[in-house]
Amino acid sequence: MHPVRQNVLAVLAGLIGGSAVNMSDLGLSVIENNRHHGLVHANEVFKPVSVGDRLTGYVKTVRPDGKLDIVLQPIGYRQYIDAHTALLAKRLEAKGFLPLSDKSSAEDIHAEFGISKKAFKKALGALYKERLVRIGEDGIVWVG
Repeated sequence: MHPVRQNVLAVLAGLIGGSAVNMSDLGLSVIENNRHHGLVHANEVFKPVSVGDRLTGYVKTVRPDGKLDIVLQPIGYRQYIDAHTALLAKRLEAKGFLPLSDKSSAEDIHAEFGISKKAFKKALGALYKERLVRIGEDGIVWVG
């Protein structure tokens, strides 16, 4: 096993800190804790980031060469239960209705909430499961 891979397996899917060192079409190169090189793919960046920024991220995978694939949002279902669900619930409760649904474009969702469509759908699903919203053809209604 690659020595870096062996050391990093302990923090797999765990919270890490790092710095952005380079940006390219592929994504954002980062150095985790001044030791491990990684990449945040361009389609995983949902906020403005500049070279030199200190970032908090999560190890998604450890590649065979020991480099890390990193995401800036928590991994797994936990990310949708926390901040995204709270954000969506707060906005819906205040307005009562949003003209968005799981069929809305990723661009419209990102413009309204600053999150990905996948995160939006998971958060909406969590609220729906708790019977706090009704999803209609024209949007979402707060019923909680």
